[in-house]
Amino acid sequence: MNKQTFMRTIQFREAICEAMSEEMRRDDKVYSMGEEVAEYNGAYKASKGMLDEFGPKRVIDTPIAELGFAGIAVGSTMNGLRPIVEFMTFNFSLVGIDQIINNAAKMRQMSGGQFTMPIVFRGPSGSAGQLAATHSQSFESWFANTPGLKVVIPSNPYDAKGLLKSAIRDNDPVIFMESEQMYGDKGEVPEGEYLIPLGVADIKREGKDVTIVSFGKIIKEAYKAADELSKEGISCEIIDLRTIRPMDQEAILNSVKKTNRLVILEEAWPFASVSSEITYLVQEKAFDFLDAPIQRITTADTPAPFSPELLKEWLPNADDVIKAVKKVMYK
Repeated sequence: MNKQTFMRTIQFREAICEAMSEEMRRDDKVYSMGEEVAEYNGAYKASKGMLDEFGPKRVIDTPIAELGFAGIAVGSTMNGLRPIVEFMTFNFSLVGIDQIINNAAKMRQMSGGQFTMPIVFRGPSGSAGQLAATHSQSFESWFANTPGLKVVIPSNPYDAKGLLKSAIRDNDPVIFMESEQMYGDKGEVPEGEYLIPLGVADIKREGKDVTIVSFGKIIKEAYKAADELSKEGISCEIIDLRTIRPMDQEAILNSVKKTNRLVILEEAWPFASVSSEITYLVQEKAFDFLDAPIQRITTADTPAPFSPELLKEWLPNADDVIKAVKKVMYK
C-alpha cells in the first residue's frame, strides 16, 4: 500500500490543522491569523502545534477585533499574501462582514482583475448546544448570496482536509464553515496529498426512491433516517453538497431525475435559505421528473432557544427526515 492510499483515523480538528500546515509548508505566502490561533493552539485546538512550527509571523494572535483583522487580511492579500482568517465563531464574523462582502468579495471585479483575493475565512458555524440565540446561527445563505465569495461546508474529516487545501489554493475568497460539535469527530483520512475540488457534491449513499440533499453536521440526521427507512424498504440517495457556492446543480438534478422525489435538510432558518434555492432550481430544470412536491426541513423560524427541550424542537432531526420522506412517498 503506497503512501497515497494509506488511511488513518484522525479527528476533524486534526484534518483542519493538517490542511493548513501542509499548505503553509508548500507556500510561504500562506499565514494564519485570528483570536487564540497561536498561543492557545486555537480555540478548538484546530491550529495545535502551528505556532511552534511556523512562528509568530505566520501564526498570529489577534485582538478581539474581527473588523480590524479581516481588513488586515484583505490588505495583505492585495500585497501578495494568502491569509487564513479564523473566526472563533461565524456569529462574530458579522463584526467584520463589511470587509468580507464590500472588499474581499468585490475587489477582483472592482480592480478590473488587477487583484486576486486568495483569502480563507474559516471557523465554526451553526448551533453548538446551549449557546443561545446569538451563538447558534447559520449564515451560509447570507454569504452565498454575495457574488465573488465561495462557500464551503464539510461534514467529515476527509472532506474537510481536501476541501480546505483547495480553498487555500483558490484565488478567490472562500468562506469555510465548520462546527464546534464536529471538531472531535473521527474519520479516515489519507496520509498522502489529496485535494477535493470546490463545487463538486458527493453522493454519500446511493438510492432509488428519494433524494435527500444536505450538508454540514446536520447530514448525520439524514444518515440516521436512511438507516431506519431502509428497514421499511425505502432506499434513500443522500447527496452532501460540500460546497454551497458554486453549487453542484448537476448532481442534484441527476439524482432527482432518477428518484423523482426530493427532501432537503439544512440547519438554518427557512426564509431565503439554501433549500429555497435548490427548490427553485429543481422546479425550473426538473419539474417534469417530480412525482411529489419537494419537502424541506429547516430549523424553526425563530432565534435559537437556550432551553434544552426547546432546542430539540428547534433543530431538525432524523424523525423529521423520516416524516418528510414518507410524505413524498405518499406513505
